[in-house]
Amino acid sequence: MFMDITWRDPVTGTHGYVVIDTLVRGTASGGLRMRPGCTLEEVRGLAQGMTRKEAIHLRPGRRYIPVGGAKGGIDFDPRAPGAADVLERFLVAVNPIMHSYWALGEDLGVRQDAIDEILDRRGLGSGLSAVEKLVDDPQAMEARAQKAFTTVVDGVSQDELVGGLGVATSVFAALDADGRERAGATAVIQGFGSMGGATARFLAEAGVTVVGIADADGFVSNPQGLDVETLLATRDPFGGIDRTVLRDGDQVGHRDDWLAADVDVLVPAAVSYAITAENCERIRAKYIVEAANMPVLPEAEAALAARGVTVVPDFLANSATNAWWWWVTFGDVDGTWEHSRALIADTLYELTSEVLAEARAQGTSPRAAAQAKVDANLDRLRSAEAIETPGALSSPEPAPTERAPASPAAPAAPGSAGTVLSAASAER
Repeated sequence: MFMDITWRDPVTGTHGYVVIDTLVRGTASGGLRMRPGCTLEEVRGLAQGMTRKEAIHLRPGRRYIPVGGAKGGIDFDPRAPGAADVLERFLVAVNPIMHSYWALGEDLGVRQDAIDEILDRRGLGSGLSAVEKLVDDPQAMEARAQKAFTTVVDGVSQDELVGGLGVATSVFAALDADGRERAGATAVIQGFGSMGGATARFLAEAGVTVVGIADADGFVSNPQGLDVETLLATRDPFGGIDRTVLRDGDQVGHRDDWLAADVDVLVPAAVSYAITAENCERIRAKYIVEAANMPVLPEAEAALAARGVTVVPDFLANSATNAWWWWVTFGDVDGTWEHSRALIADTLYELTSEVLAEARAQGTSPRAAAQAKVDANLDRLRSAEAIETPGALSSPEPAPTERAPASPAAPAAPGSAGTVLSAASAER
């Protein structure tokens, strides 16, 4: 781990955290979440996941060369009064870290437009300030970003679609790997925010029947399939389903009922640690595709694997949002939906298919196969960085076979780990 910081809000006393797990090319990337009960250990795990999510996208011929992994978290309810003020004070406090190391975006409980509005109003620069030093043509980057973040697709901002498109594509690859037809497959999704909602949209578009969606207030289901588009059009800003638009045949149960649904695919797209050793016995699905960060605990995954359940790991399945940001930034996509959709679909399908094939060939789990790919890519990134030849990473040379440790981390900066940051010291 390179750095972790604990911040205490001078007004509410709540705590916030920034963890930089690794630096690659002097930079790290990862989102900022806000939820009651968020802990430093949780943010550390998420930052490690971001290291993996970055490294897995080292692909020959791409302008985007991965950076390191980081994450931020605030222990506060985003629906509570004062949440916007807490977010603002946190962003002001950690702004020096953002400029030096951390490129951030939205995550659970935090919307990108809220981050952007605060940074702009307070004159704090861009959330991508830390990567600007790596961009050859800032004006071209700004033009692509303007197009990318103002493009609306069927009433939904493009940036709210890309993550779910990647998750849905991983679902398609998993079904195809087993020779399963997409049309006729069934799915349940836990969480109906940006990631879960977009996943539902693209699954339904491909003919997968979405028979259930869990939100904070319960589990809405229909064995014949839900009207996904109507539910998307009427959900609240936090992904809550409007019960007044439900049809005859739609049922409302307990919010944990999604676990035991008799379906082909489960997509946990809400909180971390949702599937545990205690509740995994309820699961009847054949595939779990992780749209949330760390939703399946290791003990549960081992038990599920013993029953033949395929788990596509989060740092692969939900990596499209992060990758898309960088594809726009560095010019792998032009910012249009057509270009973005094509590259996401092609890349996530190839990556998921490669990982599943390798797992099957080696007799190991998809997570282990994906981690091996991450480790090999990190070896290449660090070797190129050491000899200052990042351009060599764009060549189609095979990755080295040596493996780095399973949880790679850059050396800690002197005096950086475990820092406690006060609001006063941060605002200087």
